[in-house]
Amino acid sequence: MSAVAELRSKPADPMIEAVDATIVARHAVRRFRSEPVPVAMVRDILDVARYAPSGTNIQPWRAWVVTGEARDRLCAASVAALLATGPRPQDDEYKYYPDEFPEANLARRMAFGAAFGAALGVAHDDMKGRMQAMARQFQFFGAPVGIIFTMDRALEHGSLLDYGCFLQNIMIAAKARGLDTCAQQSWCQFHSVIRAELGIPESEMLVCGMSLGWADEAAPENSLNLGRAPIEDFATFCE
Repeated sequence: MSAVAELRSKPADPMIEAVDATIVARHAVRRFRSEPVPVAMVRDILDVARYAPSGTNIQPWRAWVVTGEARDRLCAASVAALLATGPRPQDDEYKYYPDEFPEANLARRMAFGAAFGAALGVAHDDMKGRMQAMARQFQFFGAPVGIIFTMDRALEHGSLLDYGCFLQNIMIAAKARGLDTCAQQSWCQFHSVIRAELGIPESEMLVCGMSLGWADEAAPENSLNLGRAPIEDFATFCE
């Protein structure tokens, strides 16, 4: 049964069906076509995304949109840094993953890694292949539009909750327009490179990056279907 079919118990209202279907259809795309995305479309997406909720309406988000030569320069500098030093999550702006995962979360993470590696044809011990795959992250997976997100360092990490709402709005608005996305916290490890390329001040903390464009539907890595845990696994209803 498809994920959309599982929503059949919801009211048959066209707006509800459209919103639900867009949410379910959104997934991380990791290979894009080179076809350009009109800047006007990117502006429209950000224009609607800005209506995300935020605590006391502080609106912590700032977006740095890169296309064309600016995108190419950023990608080249970031890939060069990766090849020179390897991945360096210790330099992240903030800690994203725990030192030890709870069992259920670790199982999902391992399942994703195995499925993604298989889709790319890269074995776990193929270090060269893994590095090449990692380098694609810092090329926005071939997407013509990259976005780097920052927020003022004076804000606390609670603003990351607001940021999540903003990022989801972008991804859903993009999907509704036939575009796809991939949110990428991995850019944070090269924040100094990004800062130099884009002129981002030290007062801004890098939150994440995002690839945006037209999905390459033929790419096997875009066909992963890992599913989501049923609500019984995470929701407790108290009456």
